[in-house]
Amino acid sequence: MDYSLLIAVSLYFLVAAFGWALTWLNLKHLEASGAGIPSGFEGHLDAGLLERIRDYTAEQARFGLFESVFGSVLAAVFVVFFLRPFDEWLAFFGLPFIAEGVVFFLLLIYAEAFLSVPFSLYRSFGIEKKYGFSHMTAGLWLSDRGKALLVTTILSAVLIGSGLWIIKASPGLWWLWLWGFFFAFSLFMMYLSPYVIEPLFNRFDEVDDPDLKERIRKVLAKAGITVAKVQKVDASRRSSHTNAYFTGIGSVKRIVLYDTLMERLDRDELVSVLAHETGHWKGKHLLKGMALMEALALVVLYAAHRLLESGLLESIFNMPGASFFAQAVMLGFLGTIAAFPFTPFFAWFSRRHEREADRSAIEFGGDPEAYSRALVKLSKDNLSNLHPHPLYAAFYYSHPPVVERVAEIRKMGG
Repeated sequence: MDYSLLIAVSLYFLVAAFGWALTWLNLKHLEASGAGIPSGFEGHLDAGLLERIRDYTAEQARFGLFESVFGSVLAAVFVVFFLRPFDEWLAFFGLPFIAEGVVFFLLLIYAEAFLSVPFSLYRSFGIEKKYGFSHMTAGLWLSDRGKALLVTTILSAVLIGSGLWIIKASPGLWWLWLWGFFFAFSLFMMYLSPYVIEPLFNRFDEVDDPDLKERIRKVLAKAGITVAKVQKVDASRRSSHTNAYFTGIGSVKRIVLYDTLMERLDRDELVSVLAHETGHWKGKHLLKGMALMEALALVVLYAAHRLLESGLLESIFNMPGASFFAQAVMLGFLGTIAAFPFTPFFAWFSRRHEREADRSAIEFGGDPEAYSRALVKLSKDNLSNLHPHPLYAAFYYSHPPVVERVAEIRKMGG
């Protein structure tokens, strides 16, 4: 192995090992602190539930750690030992550029999907079943996997084929036109997904509680927002986990409530949770997040263009004459290293928006006690870790730790 490739692989595993160390640190912190009832949760937890939370968090983390190590080793082995023969084997068939690229990446997608099967099975029928979350049946699991693979195949073929056509048509400026195409496609999917893709997996019905719908619309009116529909989704078919979200943009915006959420929260609590989601729209968090990601995507595509032009990738990976597709895989491998320093920034950016939405929940919902009560219930129902290590949370938490959120919300309410 050349020194340049050895350095790249070493950096790749150094970054991965840092993440694994954070997971281990988080587990040790949970073992040391997990038996304590945090402030704001008194009367809602007992020793048995705390032990259940610790066990679930630890089992999820250990399995996730094993999955991450397996995936990282497999990716490194493929790039170092199998990328060249795979690239040469496919080139042997003499397919046109676009067709070869579509086949190249689809085969990798299928390989990843196949290798993920045992992990998905154990998570659904092992861990989630053990802790009473999963309602998944073998037939439903197979149906979901089949539909997901079909949708992935269609969308990937369209994206890859169109992207490669752009690259072939404009060798000098493909990075700019490709960025524009991906941006337009993502907007199109925001309109399409709620009506074409999401119904393939779940059933969506209009919320049949007139009083709840009216209260939700009043909250939205305070924020100057209108939505096309307020719906509930049959999430309980697969899991007892709870959630609520906005989906769609423009005239197709809608609120979706998990049926499990509606079963466990009273009306005041439901309205407060929806007030939080309303805060995201009022604060234009989706648009701000998109603007940040699109700016970063433009920089990444330009950097990719320059690297591909320079021939540096072929030199680092000792693959002279590598196809454009193989070099794209090399870029992805190096990209995990380059993206690492940005991980805590994006987590902080998301947590900042969540705190703003929490303040909006009080402003629009007007009931801090109901909202804090809802968060306590949701953390109990989902067996959320109440004692994350601060460094782990800083790197990976998209939401502030729930204990901090409950304390801040109660402080807002005086």
